[in-house]
Formats: sequence, structure tokens, C-alpha cells
Amino acid sequence: MSHQRRAVALISGGLDSMLAAKVVKEQGVQVEGINFFTGFCVEGHTHAIRRKGRERPKRNSALWSAEQVGIKLHIIDIVEEYKPILLNPQHGYGQHLNPCLDCKIFMISKALEWMEANRFDFIITGEVIGQRPMSQRKNVLPVVARQSGAEDRLLRPLCARNLPPTLPEREGWVNREQLLAFSGRSRKPQMALAQHYGFSDYAQPAGGCCFLTDRRYAEKLTDLWASRGERDYQMDDIMLLKVGRHLRPRPHFKLIIAREEGEGNFLAGYRRSYPHLTTTSHPGPLALIDGSLQQGDAELAARILARYSQGREAERVTVELVDHQREKRQLEVVPMTANEIAPEWQI
Repeated sequence: MSHQRRAVALISGGLDSMLAAKVVKEQGVQVEGINFFTGFCVEGHTHAIRRKGRERPKRNSALWSAEQVGIKLHIIDIVEEYKPILLNPQHGYGQHLNPCLDCKIFMISKALEWMEANRFDFIITGEVIGQRPMSQRKNVLPVVARQSGAEDRLLRPLCARNLPPTLPEREGWVNREQLLAFSGRSRKPQMALAQHYGFSDYAQPAGGCCFLTDRRYAEKLTDLWASRGERDYQMDDIMLLKVGRHLRPRPHFKLIIAREEGEGNFLAGYRRSYPHLTTTSHPGPLALIDGSLQQGDAELAARILARYSQGREAERVTVELVDHQREKRQLEVVPMTANEIAPEWQI
């Protein structure tokens, strides 16, 4: 008897990767999932922090997807290894700061390392021809397979019948006729297949899973690099870019202002690392100061924060400033009006 073949599936938390793993598992292949953590994942991060949409379950979508399929999931931290991919992508960026093609090649190459170290036979992804304009064009798919080193040990079950047979198909590890021929940007075939398998409550099919595809986030990251004079980042940087209202009234500092209770609780965890402002005469949000305050900046920052407090219509608002040395100052300020908040301050 031939031994059971084993495949590792890249699980993003989206519908496509979940379906791809299920299609292959249904053929009797032992499937395990792998999820790479870059720090830029959308699903779950801000949802866990903010109260908006709290009727939806708070969960790690990759873990949830693996549970639905009935497979083990390995989560691997690649935050530091991912930096060169983002900072200097060989194939360039997409519409914003998303290095989609380089990212896909890198993640499959990491999956290949894991596959070989753990004696698995092939790799599964949820790619569909024509679905993503940068990384899933038909002429690009062979580039991904070749440059990642996976070659024909990379199986794309959702569109496999539109592509040349891979090693798992030629060797009979999977039945090509039971694979699919999806193509294009429509998600209706995937949604129909999800219904067939009884999957529901999955992540929005048309949604991206990476903050780097988001225009506003990309602008914040670009602003961060410009303000520091270098293209680099730490984990705290990329987490804070996901949260709060970001205003840069001066080139040398910006304010990160909580927009709701959940964000305030999250930002409170950074009070020992950043100077911060709170209103004491009226209820209001917490604001972190990223950068250094020069002469007159403390009052400017306090007036901006007062604008977002419940004292915005008051004649004066008391604001407490805690600096890097944990020393406290009280400032009595006139709240800024909405017209005084310059549009170019908003990042």
C-alpha cells in the first residue's frame, strides 16, 4: 500500500485558502496549515481593539479556518525576516505599499523550508487565476513557483485545471479531475463551494488580509519613515499605525488620539513609552505624542486634544501632559475649533 501523502496549506484566514485545504483533504491527503505572521494582518487586530462591529465574534481567522477544515495550524513569526521584502521588493509595490508578488514568493519559499524540514510532500495555496491583479495573473503564477523554489510541488487546487499538471497530480497523490477551474475576480464560485461544504461566517470574501493594501495605512507608514529619516519599523510602530486618529501638526511630532474606549485602553498600554496627554477638566480621549515637543508645541497639542474632548465648547480645558521623564504639567487651554484643524495635519 502507498503511504498517505502530506501537504502543507498556506492559511491566511480568508475563504480561498480554507477551501483549497478542504478540497485536498477531501481526497485523503493529510493536510496541515501554516500561517505566517508579518504584523500587517488586518483580520482580528483592530476588530479586537475597537468596539465597532463588536457583534461579530472576535477571533483569529486563520485558527478559525483551520478548525473549520479540521486541520492543525502552525503560526510562524516572520516579522523580522519580512522587513527586506517590504522595504526593497524586487517586483515593486502594488497600488499602495503592498509588495504582493514578492510577499507570495517569500511565503511559499518559507513554506517549502517547513515542508522539507517536516517531511511533507507538497504545498497548497488558495490562489485563483486573475483574482489579484499583481500576484495572481496567469503569466505570474509560474514566476512564483520558480522563484520560491517550490516548482511543481506547488498545487493551486481552486484553479489547477486551468494550469499544467503538477507533481502531486502526475503522481496520483491527488485526482486532477476532482480539482477546480476557477478564474477571474468573481467570488461566486468560492461562495457556492463554501455552501457545499457547510462553511458560513467566514471572513468577507472580497476583503484583503493585509494593511499594506490600505491607502490610509500606507500613508501613515510613509509619513513615519519621512519623519524619522529612514525606512525601518519596529513591531510597536506598525501596531500603533492601526489605531487611533493620527495628526501631524508639526514635522517633528504627531498625535495619536483614541477615537473610542477600546482604542483608549489599547493606547494606555504605551503610556510608559510615549509622552501623553489627557484632559482632566472634562472627559476626553488619551493622546500619545510620537516625536519631540519644541517651544509652544505642548500648548498646540493640548488645544488639539481639547477639541476632541467633551469640553470642545468650553472656554477653557485643563490638559495634563506627562513627558518622557514621567513629569506632569497642567495646561489651561482654549480648545481648537474644527476649522483650525488643518486638513494636511491628518495622516
